[in-house]
Amino acid sequence: MTHCILIGAPVDEGQKVPGCMMGPAAYRVAGLGRVLESLGHTVEDRGDVALPKLGAETHANKAVHHLPEMVGWTKALREAGEAAMPDGMPIFMGGDHGLALGTVAGVAAHAAAAGRPLFVIWLDAHSDFHTPATTTSGNLHGTPMAYAAGRDGFAPFPPFPAPVPAENICMFGIRSVDPAEHAALEETEITVNDMRVLDERGIVAPLREFLDRVRAANGLLHVSLDVDFLDPAIAPAVGTTVPGGATFREAHLVCEILHESGLMTSLDLVELNPFLDERGRTAKLMVDLVGSMMGQKVFDRRTRSF
Repeated sequence: MTHCILIGAPVDEGQKVPGCMMGPAAYRVAGLGRVLESLGHTVEDRGDVALPKLGAETHANKAVHHLPEMVGWTKALREAGEAAMPDGMPIFMGGDHGLALGTVAGVAAHAAAAGRPLFVIWLDAHSDFHTPATTTSGNLHGTPMAYAAGRDGFAPFPPFPAPVPAENICMFGIRSVDPAEHAALEETEITVNDMRVLDERGIVAPLREFLDRVRAANGLLHVSLDVDFLDPAIAPAVGTTVPGGATFREAHLVCEILHESGLMTSLDLVELNPFLDERGRTAKLMVDLVGSMMGQKVFDRRTRSF
């Protein structure tokens, strides 16, 4: 049994398609807490994190937008994550992927204090390996993995508390990488399991190889699940659709393997935009996937109509 701590992260400023701020409410309405309790876990909902008083941060890259808000969210979510980790498994309900600037920082601070290595698996169509200096869109939801890995160029963000070693990062399901991100990734030891790798090797082997490394190191495992990891045909409620994503079966397999590993210690649910959804189908699917991460088996599925 796990004590699951739900933390709403209504971050909408990391990109330009309004609606992700409604994500935490959508997860609650879709029954995330009820599903976790039905699997025998305890659930504590700590409500939504609030944006603190804003500073006046600026950046030389004029494309960057909502910088004071994103710095504020980063600080607030780091505090919330670091506070939650000793009490159970935080599940951050987003909100765009910019929230991971703060959630991974909070988890990393806790891991460093506990003397254990942090590992991150990034279930996403995008590598999110830009810095504020390299982004051309100015969307800071495309920067959290670079921040966590300790890339330069993040001032005026607070220094990342304990950068995650490249060999402790696994990107999974990647299929959209900008040239600047690709060049930067080539200089690291980050494991990039793009869709070509998964098509050739399958889902299971690359995932278990990474999980074996986490287990051998007695590491903490942060999982960051972006809606666009999934194929938009089954998960339309995202503003960054990329064709060719994980199918229903592939996504549930990933989540069941994560559960069987017993290694996951924190979770992001990001980029759900209920305004773009169809009768709540994406929110329900994401809740179903969390169920698989927390012990629900494929033969427990109910017949349902969307």
